[in-house]
Amino acid sequence: MRLIFAGTPEPAVVALQRLLDSEHEIVAVLTRPDAPRGRGRTLHPSPVSALAQDNGIEVLTPRTLKAGTDDGDAVRARLRELAPDAVPVVAYGNLIPADLLDVPAHGWINLHFSLLPAWRGAAPVQAAIRAGEKTTGATTFRIDEGLDTGDVIATVQEEIRDTDTADDLLTRLAYAGADLLAETMDGLADGSAVPRPQKGEATHVGKITTDDARIDWSAPAQVVDRHIRAVTPGPGAWTMLGEQRIKLGPVTPAETAELAPGEVKVEKNRVRAGTGDGDVVLGGLQSPGKKMMDAADWGRGLQETEGLVMA
Repeated sequence: MRLIFAGTPEPAVVALQRLLDSEHEIVAVLTRPDAPRGRGRTLHPSPVSALAQDNGIEVLTPRTLKAGTDDGDAVRARLRELAPDAVPVVAYGNLIPADLLDVPAHGWINLHFSLLPAWRGAAPVQAAIRAGEKTTGATTFRIDEGLDTGDVIATVQEEIRDTDTADDLLTRLAYAGADLLAETMDGLADGSAVPRPQKGEATHVGKITTDDARIDWSAPAQVVDRHIRAVTPGPGAWTMLGEQRIKLGPVTPAETAELAPGEVKVEKNRVRAGTGDGDVVLGGLQSPGKKMMDAADWGRGLQETEGLVMA
């Protein structure tokens, strides 16, 4: 089939490469405009754009697809000229107007990293980890005018491991989802794919903000553990230690329950912090202006180790 691929960040690169390796033809890529990055804030193409350019594929980078805007109107016309059979979508990050949904014969087919209707919205991987779920997955579905409400075409399940960060889980889902998306394109091409309405109770999750990543030390240890892993690496878990904002990596629930919520105890080879029902052993810790380091090394560098409380 003739495909236009819509996607932007690194996880979408895996799916684009999988489709490039398939028998389908990628006639163009739709992605977000170049964005400033690094200390110099110089403009860089999205990961998807970079891969497309490396493969000599036309790249479309509108700021919006809405009618009545210069770049939107130009790309809308180009989409119709290219006449794709389908538009596979992976974390594109731009609203698709309703009048464009029927441009491809088989529609816009989204790869979403949850088992819909669970965790509709912007951060399904993080939400599944934070909720303590044991299984999640990926879904391909046809985009309609709702938020992740379209008919499901195919799914794949993935176990959530006890130590998974959002990055760990998303990496595995990116590869499993890439295969699922390619299989979905195959099914649409040969007529074997049968979209079906979503069934079950829907849950929703919005974009995770920096404020959402602040640790609540009064929560149980397992909740603190899941919370930190869910926001690792981005936006990154954080807490206040006095007037310092400290970033934390994943923690390990301890077998002790000696400390009050947020209370810190520096020991010879580890640092513990109290939660609502037990202690956790801190892993990585990053002070302002410094790199992430092992918490035990951080503790050994302190001049005063008594009376430390995180909040």
